[in-house]
Order: sequence, then structure tokens, then C-alpha cells
Amino acid sequence: MAERVAGVRLGPYTTLGLGGEARAFAEAGTADELVTLVTKADAAGEPVLVLGGGSNLVISDDGFDGLVARVATRGVEVAAEPDRVLVTAASGEDWDALAARGVAEGWSGIECLSGVPGLVGSTPIQNVGAYGQEVAQTITRVRVLDRRTGEVRDMDAAECGFAYRHSVFKADLARHLVLSVTYALARSPLSGPIAYQELATRLGVALGDRVPLADARAAVLELRRSKGMVLDAADPDTHSAGSFFTNPVLTAAQAAELELRAAGFPRWPLPDGTVKVPAAWLIEQAGFAKGYGTGGVRISGKHPLALTNPDLSGTAGELLALAREIRDGVAEKFGVTLVNEPVMVGLSL
Repeated sequence: MAERVAGVRLGPYTTLGLGGEARAFAEAGTADELVTLVTKADAAGEPVLVLGGGSNLVISDDGFDGLVARVATRGVEVAAEPDRVLVTAASGEDWDALAARGVAEGWSGIECLSGVPGLVGSTPIQNVGAYGQEVAQTITRVRVLDRRTGEVRDMDAAECGFAYRHSVFKADLARHLVLSVTYALARSPLSGPIAYQELATRLGVALGDRVPLADARAAVLELRRSKGMVLDAADPDTHSAGSFFTNPVLTAAQAAELELRAAGFPRWPLPDGTVKVPAAWLIEQAGFAKGYGTGGVRISGKHPLALTNPDLSGTAGELLALAREIRDGVAEKFGVTLVNEPVMVGLSL
């Protein structure tokens, strides 16, 4: 049984290095331990924070007044089919290690998600995506504990309600505890069609082309490193939660309004008639330069979407104040409201 410890500071368990103490902290090494921990806490009416890699999380300076259940489960099972493999990974498996294994084994479908920090269990919650791929394209099943009913069950992709950086899991973080995720990956030495222009340019190919899996992974890692988006103890810009804001998706009417304020603004038209706008462009055009900050926090020197705690001296309060300043500045200049991507614990933007 996982041992409960009092007064553990949560900052070191997050990539931002922010967060006060947990009233109780326990690490679960098996799915059964994790289910037991959470089920008992729920039955006792104790608040629970399920903690994975801490890469998409901003925790209050006041910490968490309840149980923090850290996921440390392991295991990957592979079922081979003629043209694909079904890869089922425990929620505590390291995501980039799985992406690297996919490239090495000739499994195509998650190579452009290389370098994304965190654990497997967070990928369906956030519908993790980067460089033209997202996990919703490959997930076939998510095994969860339904904390409302106490039942462990499998949810298929349709039940997961995947949308841009969203899912039914994110919509109600207290409802489901992710235990494992199954991905259907093509058996191919080539990547999926390259669907992101910046990546295509780096690879020297056209959109829609396929490249060797290792080439796709290497190019993605190069791009992410150039933006401080690959964890590196020697790079203070990686003390972040990745992209702090999602790219706004505007209706046709909202896009027309933005055109009046910023003619020719960069955009990605979507099939449903909406338009996605790069949040990084909005931030910089609103006057927030790379490196701008207050107190111990700042905008990354490499990418305007990342808010960093470079020397680990900042506070969550300072980070939130900077995020609000950026959000309000963009709203004032462009009439577009930015939304945070990381999960907030004890805080709200």
C-alpha cells in the first residue's frame, strides 16, 4: 500500500517549480494502489490531486489541502496486427520514452509528439498535440476509474470527447482517473503526413509528404529545443509549463472583427469555418517581448507562449499576475481573450 507523507512541497514535482505543500502525499506504483488511494480518499470526502509529470500544472503557493496521489505506474503492452500495433501504456509511463520507442520500433503516429514532457496518463486529458499531430488521432481506448461510480472501465475514443486541447477528462477533472491508454499505431518506417508548415520547412519537404520516423523525431526535437520546449536542467527557459495559452479559435464574425484591428493577421482556417490564430503572434504584437517579466518570472527568451520561472525563485502569484497582464493586454489591443492551457490548482486566471 502506498505510504502517506505529510507536508511535501509540490514545486519540485512540477516543471515550473511552483507550488506549496500538500497536506498528504503518496506515490502509487501500481494501478491497484492508485485506485485504492483515490477511492479511499473519495469515500472519506478528502480532496484529491492526481499528479503525473507536473509539466502542465500550476499549483498555488498555498499548496494543496488534501491528498496528492503521484502516479508512478509502469508497463507497456504491445499487440501486433497485420498493419498496425495496439500499444497500451500505464499512465505513469514517460511520454517521450514511448514516442522514442515508437520511432525505434517502426510505429508511426506519435513521432511528431516527441519531446512533449509528462506522462502517458495526461495525454488524453489534454488531447496533447504538436506539429500537426494530436493523440486523438491514435487513441482507441482509455482505461479509467470512474470516481463517481467506483467502476474501472474502458472508454473508446468517441466517449473521450476529444477537441482542440480538450476532452471529457479535462472538462471534469474530478470524474475520471486515467489508468492506461491504448494507441493504434501504423506499422511503417515513415511518419504520418507532415501537416505543420514549420516542420515541413525544417525537413525540406512539402506538406503531406512522409519522412523516415527518425527524421521527423529529430526535426521536432530541434524545433522544440530552439523554443525551450524540451526539458533541460541547463536551460532555465525550460522551467515552464510549456505553452501557457492555447491558440484562440475564432468564429467568422470574430475573425472579421480582428481583421479590422489587425489586417492580414496570421491564421489557420479550419474545416468548420472557424479560424485559429497564433497566440504567440497576438502576445508579441500586443507589446510583450520575449524575456519580459516581473519578480522571479518572465516570458521565455525563446518563445512568447511559455512563461518561465528561470532561477526557481518565482511564485505562483507572480506567474498568475504576469499571465493576467498578458491576457488583458491582448484583449485590449485585439478584442481576443487568451485562455490558459495548463491546469490550475488553487488558482484561476
